Amino acid sequence: MKALQSSYFRSICAIIVGILLIQYRQEMMHWLMIAIGIIFLISGLISVVSYYSAIKHQDEDIQVFDSNGNLIINRKPTFPIVGIGSLILGGILTVMPSTFIIGLMYILASILILGAINMFANLASANKFAQIGLFWWIIPSIILLIGIFIMVNPLESAETPLVIIGWSMLLYGVIECINAIKIHQIKRTFANQHATPTTTSSAEDTHKNSNREQKTNEELLEKDFE
Repeated sequence: MKALQSSYFRSICAIIVGILLIQYRQEMMHWLMIAIGIIFLISGLISVVSYYSAIKHQDEDIQVFDSNGNLIINRKPTFPIVGIGSLILGGILTVMPSTFIIGLMYILASILILGAINMFANLASANKFAQIGLFWWIIPSIILLIGIFIMVNPLESAETPLVIIGWSMLLYGVIECINAIKIHQIKRTFANQHATPTTTSSAEDTHKNSNREQKTNEELLEKDFE
């Protein structure tokens, strides 16, 4: 019963998440970018604070020199380039999430379009030496169309993965619920089928034992009469 309740809980959570992703995909994308930006901000801030804290206590560190006066060990902290980059990226994601998404989609679309054009050029060059099948021309055409679609509709393209994930979560939740019900019914039927023969055998054993006791009593009575 606990396993059934756990399956119901998982399926209900999956259905709720799926519906939210499908219905509010644009808001989900917006807040997802803000959440990622906050994570980058915190990471960069910790890195920068750690650097300045190490600089402040640098004089307290021990420095080791060799016999010629050359510095062997210096615990001077490394400048946090990655931390500052995380701060800048986190600020952009937090303040301008939609702008960042659109810019990212344009970059990805440009990469796809240029990649498709390069594939066409390579196929055209190879076609001079051998016959290229139709399938190999279809693939770069699909990539080119996807790149153009992303370039024309950047926000919708960014929301598409969330829609796919949402429908997948919804399908998982429904199938999980149906499977839980079916498995519970199968287990209950199996238990009932194996419980019935046991009960029957127990009744037969009881009947045999009572017959034996009756025969024993009759034999004792016959001996008494003799």
